[in-house]
Amino acid sequence: MDLLKDRIREDMKAAMKSGAKVKLGVIRLIMAAIKQREVDERIELDDEQVILVLDKMVKQRRESIRQFRAAERIDLAEIEEAEIVVIQDYLPQALTDEEIDLMIREEVEAQGAVSIKDMGKVMNALKEKMQGRADMAQVSIKIKSVLAG
Repeated sequence: MDLLKDRIREDMKAAMKSGAKVKLGVIRLIMAAIKQREVDERIELDDEQVILVLDKMVKQRRESIRQFRAAERIDLAEIEEAEIVVIQDYLPQALTDEEIDLMIREEVEAQGAVSIKDMGKVMNALKEKMQGRADMAQVSIKIKSVLAG
């Protein structure tokens, strides 16, 4: 049931043995985030919930990268980018732009969406399908452009 958490634990052990300090540091951050959510909510996270935690970590890092680049702190942005690479190892295969566009068109048609007012319905339906596989902020922008005509 907790295949993803087990894989992360095994990778942590391997990183310790091999001396991969950067990867080990990121994996420890992942484990801490998972444990924090489990303690806060008094539950055991399943793979789907772990993916939500990982997705949130990637979002946070993307925002940090944006801010670091705006402040011309490229060194810090590169650290965040390296962390994203490690985190994404545990997320499902990312969707291509073509796959995202196709899913958006199909969902707009399925929901009968015709205007920007229907965006919430489309976004909610796609969020479940794309969670951890696409940057939902980018998906939102694409949905707006489709619905705007």
